[in-house]
Amino acid sequence: MLRPFVAYLRVYEPLLALGEPPDDRLRTAVAAAKLGRTDAGAREQAMWLKSQVAAPRRLLPAELANGRPAPSLLTDVLVLDPADVPDGQRVHGPFVCPLELRARSAAALVTFLGDAHPALKNVILDEGGFTQDAIRARTKSALSDLSTSAAHTLSTTWTVPLPWFVLVDPEDRKLVLGSGRDDPKRELSWRTTLADAQHRAREAGDLLEQTFGDSGPGRVLFETRRWLDNFHADSIVELDYGGLVQLFADPILEADTTAEEVHDILDALRSGNVEELAELFSDLREFWGDLAARERAN
Repeated sequence: MLRPFVAYLRVYEPLLALGEPPDDRLRTAVAAAKLGRTDAGAREQAMWLKSQVAAPRRLLPAELANGRPAPSLLTDVLVLDPADVPDGQRVHGPFVCPLELRARSAAALVTFLGDAHPALKNVILDEGGFTQDAIRARTKSALSDLSTSAAHTLSTTWTVPLPWFVLVDPEDRKLVLGSGRDDPKRELSWRTTLADAQHRAREAGDLLEQTFGDSGPGRVLFETRRWLDNFHADSIVELDYGGLVQLFADPILEADTTAEEVHDILDALRSGNVEELAELFSDLREFWGDLAARERAN
């Protein structure tokens, strides 16, 4: 079964950062670690579909008919395998990333209604049978699910924002091809400590601001830096291609050097090597442009 074509930037916090003491249901879910990293997208998709076929229809996934969070708020968690934790951080585990689907969906709904054309917004409101005041109240309640002031997961469809690669060391790449594109074990990801991710983001952010100002990639990186500042200092950051690994044949996935090229771009900016910059940007446009074309076709 195909996974959603979604890539993720996640933060795994030490369990004790999620409550002092953490809820017993959360402790039990972490100990069981039933939800695998490659299952996350399918779980989110299933919860959304369930919310749409429920009677009455739910405004948000992972919530009950009365608008309260479903029990999955505390049990839908990803637990980082100790083998995947960077050296020196393992003593602070276990490391946990709550899915927080209800809150993330609420944030996306607020953004959509704020940006949508009034005609489109009215159609959505009429179809759902909710007033704007009711939506504001429900989304505010959902955002209170978060244990910090930010969700532990950022996600994008069909692509990976290039500024995200700034946060990781290209040498930390984990590639598992599995038996083919549909193998649930298929993975391409990077993990690093929060401190290292913040350091790389600050250094690259200063360089991009000096070169391009506070727009474009620099703005994305600035917002990502602010997001990282919400989490425990001993956290782990994960960049995960998620379901995008299904879109690449084995040789292409093996040869993907996007992380290296993004860091080479930063080096070229520092040295003022314009020719190398142009070549690197051209390579990245060609690689990720193929996915953009598939998105438009779908």
